[in-house]
Formats: sequence, structure tokens, C-alpha cells
Amino acid sequence: MKLVLTEFVTLDGVSQGPGSADEDTTGGFARGGWLVPFFDETFVSRTVEWLGYADALLLGRRTYDAFARDWPQITDPDDPYTQRMNTLPKYVVTNTLDQGSWNPTTVLRTFDEIVELKSRPGNELQIHGSARLGDSLLKAGLVDAVRLVVAPTIIGAGRRLFETGAPSGLVLRNQEATPSGLLLLEYETAGAARLADYAGVSAFV
Repeated sequence: MKLVLTEFVTLDGVSQGPGSADEDTTGGFARGGWLVPFFDETFVSRTVEWLGYADALLLGRRTYDAFARDWPQITDPDDPYTQRMNTLPKYVVTNTLDQGSWNPTTVLRTFDEIVELKSRPGNELQIHGSARLGDSLLKAGLVDAVRLVVAPTIIGAGRRLFETGAPSGLVLRNQEATPSGLLLLEYETAGAARLADYAGVSAFV
């Protein structure tokens, strides 16, 4: 399976609490819910399509706890995400949890177990949220693709995506702007980050 990191971010790189004010208040964060004003039909259609590629979800402990709390409470039969989120196999990477409450859940302890998961047949093993886990896996060279939804807003506080600054190269494969101004970006990972010295534009034109 391919390991795909899916993240919602602001223009200033914040990934904390996109869905509601109380989704993740860690560190006193009080500006949650910044993505919701920009939901539109294109965003929903594309993210439902992305979720449809998943054979399993890979989550860090904090995101797992929030998802396990919230997703089973959504009973709207017309919600396009609920059935997939609640029935897909879940894998949570943690040293403090012995078993999960959001079935079906498997607890993982090591990255070697993630490597074994990736070796199994299937389409995608998807990370949703779990920015610190995603950052660590990207640094370890285990992420195959990155999907970003970039909201046209600056929050100015909160936990940021890729905070450890893992030097990684990316190749843009798809891009789309929604009517509300969200950018939907799909990248493949491409080894180390590329660097070069500027020597004029003649080399590029």
C-alpha cells in the first residue's frame, strides 16, 4: 500500500483544529474551526474521492482520540464520510494505549510495523491529521504522497505542519482551486529537498 499524508492547513501553515473550536485546544489553542467557512461542493467531492482510495487509516494518539470521540457520534445517513471513517481498519501509533475503542483498531508501537503494513497489497494507507506522526514518517522516508487542502486564511497561532523541517522533495501531480478559495494540492515525494544557487534567469527560459 502507498502511505499518503492528507492534511488541512492555513496559509501560515497551521494544521491544528481545522474542524471546530473544541477539536484540539492543546496549548490553549482557541482558533479552531478555520476550515469550515470554506467548505463547498468541490471540496466535499474531492475529499470523498480521496477517502475512497483508503484501505486503512494510520493515526497518532491525539488524532485517534479525537476521531474516536467524534466520528461514532455522527449519525446523519447523508454524511459522505461517516461510513468510511467508522468502518475502515484503524492503526494507531502509540506507546500509551493498549487497545482502541473505535473498532476496528490495531495498536502499533514501531515504524517497522508501518513498513510491514505498507508491504501488504492494497491501495492507500492514509494519515489524516496526526501532523507530528506524518512529519516523522516523512522524515523517515516512508511517505509516498502528500495531499494538502490549503485554506485562504491566516490564523497566527497553533501547531504547524512539518514543524521539524524534515528536508523532503515533492513533485506536484494535481492542483485545483475550489469556488470558496481552497487549494487542493497532490504531491508525490521525491527524495531529498533540492537546492541550488541563483545564477540568472537565462538557464530557465
